[in-house]
Amino acid sequence: MILINYFARYREQLGIGDEKLALDGSLRTLDDVRQRLRARGGIWQQVLGESSLMCALNQELCTPDAPIEDFDEIAFFPQVTGG
Repeated sequence: MILINYFARYREQLGIGDEKLALDGSLRTLDDVRQRLRARGGIWQQVLGESSLMCALNQELCTPDAPIEDFDEIAFFPQVTGG
């Protein structure tokens, strides 16, 4: 089981802050999880299809090709700009 958190406007757009997803053999990387969620269609496809989407694995920024394991925590959030 992995925990997926959605932050900032992603939380608002998807209407969910977090969820758990059973880890199976087809989910090996963070991008595999992203693609599984995008397959839900609609707003999921739109939000998680953004090219500027940021991700973290176990509270550390990572790239989509990061390998995942059972009990990992994944976070998706929009790119943040500062000034």
